[in-house]
Amino acid sequence: MIDALAKDTLHGRLRRDRDALLWKLHGLSEYDVRRPLTVTGTNLLGLVKHVATVEARYFGEVFDRPSPEPLCRWQDHDGSDQWAAEDETRDQIIGFYRRTWEHSDATIDELPLDAPGHVPWWPEPYLHTNLFAVMVHVLGESVRHLGHADILREGLDGRTGLRAEHERQIDEEARAAHRAKIEQAARTAASITA
Repeated sequence: MIDALAKDTLHGRLRRDRDALLWKLHGLSEYDVRRPLTVTGTNLLGLVKHVATVEARYFGEVFDRPSPEPLCRWQDHDGSDQWAAEDETRDQIIGFYRRTWEHSDATIDELPLDAPGHVPWWPEPYLHTNLFAVMVHVLGESVRHLGHADILREGLDGRTGLRAEHERQIDEEARAAHRAKIEQAARTAASITA
């Protein structure tokens, strides 16, 4: 019973966060979903592509259920999964992510939580693992990158949150006042400790 509850809970959270990550692209131009928004080049569409690749590897290769999507060998990883090339469309990358969900969901549905897996890119003694540990790991990766996407989207147009139905109208005046209060607290704390 607890295994079913744990599996359903983790899988439910993963599904929620997948949808939220895609929502971060909604309504943005082709340029805004692709452009580097940090000094390291982090961008919204690249985050989707990266999370899709991570999920494809962990719920595919780790359980000897290779992804039907073409992936480079993990040993040949070169960071190209973190940005969209000129010839890759938004729809292609979103389609890749959605097809990865189907493959991942089949792995999760068909295997028990204690199903053994092998993660060759993890160091000893961790490379031998199970579905439960992989689900927790992938959920952590997804949440981490969803947080990145949330910050990037806020920087573009101020939109935040997980879903459109929870979004409130942006009150620019209230936001500015709140930010000014935090800025003042930071300046005061810095002057006290100086």
